[in-house]
This record gives sequence, C-alpha cells and structure tokens, in this order.
Amino acid sequence: MTRSSPPSPEHLGPSVVDAIVRRAYAEVQEGRFEATRDALLPYSGQGDHRVDLLLGFAYAGSRQFDLAAPLLVNAALANVGAKHPAHDVVELFARFDMRPDAERAVRAMLALTPEDARIHDALGDVLCQMGRFDDAIGVLEHGLRLRPYNPLTLNLMAIARAERGETETALAMFQSVLKLTPNNASALSNLACLLSALNRPEEALDLYRSAIAEKPTDAQIRLNHSVALLKAGRFAQGWSEHEWRLKLPNHTSLPQDKLLPPIGPDVDIRGKRILITQEEGLGDTLMYLRFIPALARRGAITHLWVPDSLEHVCRRVEGVAIVQVGGDVPPFDWHCPFISLPRALVGTPDAMGDPVPYLSADPTKVAEKSRLLPRNGKLNVGLVWGGSPRPHHTPAHMVDRKRSASLAAMAPLAAVEGVNLISLQKGPYAREAFDPPEGMRLYDPTDELHDMDDTAALMMGLDVLVSVDTSVVHLAGALGRRVLLMDRFDNCWRWLSGREDSVWYPDLTIIRQDRLGDWSPVVERVGVALRKMVAERQSA
Repeated sequence: MTRSSPPSPEHLGPSVVDAIVRRAYAEVQEGRFEATRDALLPYSGQGDHRVDLLLGFAYAGSRQFDLAAPLLVNAALANVGAKHPAHDVVELFARFDMRPDAERAVRAMLALTPEDARIHDALGDVLCQMGRFDDAIGVLEHGLRLRPYNPLTLNLMAIARAERGETETALAMFQSVLKLTPNNASALSNLACLLSALNRPEEALDLYRSAIAEKPTDAQIRLNHSVALLKAGRFAQGWSEHEWRLKLPNHTSLPQDKLLPPIGPDVDIRGKRILITQEEGLGDTLMYLRFIPALARRGAITHLWVPDSLEHVCRRVEGVAIVQVGGDVPPFDWHCPFISLPRALVGTPDAMGDPVPYLSADPTKVAEKSRLLPRNGKLNVGLVWGGSPRPHHTPAHMVDRKRSASLAAMAPLAAVEGVNLISLQKGPYAREAFDPPEGMRLYDPTDELHDMDDTAALMMGLDVLVSVDTSVVHLAGALGRRVLLMDRFDNCWRWLSGREDSVWYPDLTIIRQDRLGDWSPVVERVGVALRKMVAERQSA
C-alpha cells in the first residue's frame, strides 16, 4: 500500500499555506522544533521562502545544524540589507537556555558565508551572553574588518567591553557610534545605561531624553530611562515611567483598562477587589509587600496572586484578604502588578509603604528552626554568595553573572574568629557547599528550608545576614534583621548611588565593589564588620 505525498504549497492554496506557516511559527516560538521539522519537511524546497526559513529554525533546534545552515543562509542572501536569521536563532534559543546550540548553528552559517559580517554580529552577541568576552570581542573585531564603522557591530563591541569591565573603552565606543549616527536611539540608550551604572545620573538622564525624542514609544528605552530615574532617587517620575515595561512583549495578559490608577481624592477603592500579581523575581515581591497595608486601610479587598514559595509569608502581611497560588484569573475590580504599587500610591502619605518590619515569621517555625542553628556562643552569620541565574531571560542572566560571587571568594570569612557561617544558599550555587574552601566550616540547614516562610523563621535566629543582592536580602530587611549586602559595582537602582545605607531597610549596610567583578575588598570589609560585631558581643 503506497502513501500519497502531501500537496505542494502551490496546490494547497494561499489560505492553507498561510495556516501551515502560522502554525509552524507558533510551534517554533514554543520550542517544538522536531514536530515543526516533521510537519514542514514535505513542503520544503517548493518555492515558499517562509516554509524554508521556518524549517531552518526547526533543523537548528533539532541540532541538525548542517541542514539548518543552508536554508538560513539562503534566506539571508535574499535580503542582504535586513537582519540575518542568525540573530533570530540567538534570540530564540536564549529563551530556551540553548545558547551553545545557537553558537553551533551560527558557526555553521558562518562556514558557508564567512564574509557576511552580520553573522559575526550574531556570533559575538551569543558569545557575550555566555560570558566568553574575549571570544566575542575577537569575532566582532573580524566583523569590523569586513564592515568598518558599522553602528550595530560597534554597539555590540562596546557592550562586550563593558561586560569585561573596560568601562572607559566602552564609553569611547558608544560615543564613536554617536559620531557616526548622532540620532541613533539605541546607542544613546546604551551609553546612558552605562553612565547610570557608573553612577553618573545627570549625564545618563540627558542622553535618555535625547533617545526618547528619537523613539518616544520604544518601551525598552523608556524602561531603561525609568531605572535611571529611580537610581537617581527621582521616585515619582521613575514609578510613572516604569509602567512602560507593561508594553513589552509577553509581559501581562490582564486588561490594561483595569490597571489600578493612581490613588487620589477621586479614586475610591472601598470594597473593591484588587488583584495584585507576581511579576518578576521574589525579591521584588518581598520589597513591594510593604504597600499592601495601605490599600487595606483604604478599604480595598487585597487579593494576592503569588508563587507557592511566598504563600505563607504573604498570609501574615497586614491587610491581606486572599492569597492565591496557581489557578485561573479570579474576579477583580482592579489589578495591579506588585511593581506598580508604588506608582499607584506615589501621591499619598504611603508613598514609601509601611515601615520595617512589615513581614513576620511564624513563631512555631521560629522555635523549630532555632534547633538547626549552633548554640556555642558565637555569632550566627547567614551566608548567601549567589543569586538566581535565570538563563531563560538574557538581561537577568547577565546581571546575575555580575551580582553573584562564589563560595571560594568567601574563604577569608573562615578566618574570622567567633562566628558560625550558616549557609542559606539555594539553587545552582548551593552545589559549592559540598566542597567549601580549605578551613571553612559551613553549617548547612538548607534541606529544612522549603520556602521563604522557613527561611524567615531561620533568619530570626541569626545575628546578621551576609549576602549578595538577591531575594533573601529583601526578606531579611523586611523582617528587620541586620544585613551586610555585598553589592556589585554597577548596582541595582534600589541601592541608589554613593550610599552605604538603604532607604528601604534601616538595618542594611551596603558594601560595594570598587571594581567590576572584584569581590576581594568587599569580603575583606565584611570580615572587618563581623570582627567588630564579635567584639561588641564580647564586651557586652
């Protein structure tokens, strides 16, 4: 029995072909590469460039790089003035934490057309995302030899230089792009972002204003601008501008016309159900929980929709009516992402939320977890050296590489007498606790910490938390516990510029890098602070 071949695109009719292409595109975006490959294969090579292009992506996702490369290169050669499909491969594969496969796919394309500078840009981009800055710079330099003074290549080169810590070189490269294309909004924004990271806020904000004049509706530029405003302490304008994040793709599916407006004299929320939704990291939610009581005092029914790791902590926040984990969208009158709460309350006496402590630990769990801590009269010091890599989100992934240290970098703390080092480290970095630095005794109760509620209970038995910039800092700060924050050089806006204290957590001390990636002076200063605390305890 023979099986008939599927009809070719020209025999299917345009509407049917369009439906096949739409389905294939959706499945590629979902990472269903092999299913897409099998569905498209019968129609390839029959004149529809969309089919061949999508099949190229599907081959690459199925790790058949030798089959993917010709299809993607042919698509690129047909549109020499457009973005190369290699860039799409890098962007798509990053979402699925497939960057090594993206590199292999791009190199296969490069082997077929080594003089196409666009492929060098894509390869440099993915290498930079993977932290291979020397390789990225080498590839981009070759691209510049093929296409001198190209603004995109120079931009990518400047980003790679900045990530490697060569800030002055990166500044000069961004400025050279602006000399070539004075109204290049991306270059203006990138230069502004770097200046903000270097704590030069006024220069950064001037550049952002120029970039916005060129592209007033570019949501990413507007979001970057908001971060610079917040880091400069211009909270009212920054919160408003920060709403541009909601216009980024796939950010929220809830209706914009039901977004909680600024709460002024004419906005009555008494008896209104406000759905407050998890948005980004756990630290963001822990920080913005301070605004929930203000809504409740105004008569709102506060319905929190959060991850299961935060459920029990949220239930004890003053004014919380309902805590939901998972499930479908519930009925609501207004909705508000956690990060939009300060924007809603900015014109009220609650613009900074409730004072610390606005979170509390479960007393029963506090008693249980206290048994996990040593009772030898020494200072109990919680230690966290890594954040969350979030490899599926490129900006967060690259930030984590800078904010996270290693347990080896913490080795000098083992020499501080009179302290117990207690690991609170979770996630991939926790594996380092199995092989601590020589001479370090590390107590590790993390098997008993199943959510933030357990961690909060354990924290109540600590004398101080020493941590890089991750969610446990916000948990400890919100509980009113003492924190020594080991901060990266290009710090998060929350910690402002040039300060060692925090406007959000009064018992937090910032110890910041003097140079990108150099944790040694930070750890040394932490050691000094711990020795002082030990001496204070002994004298008391």
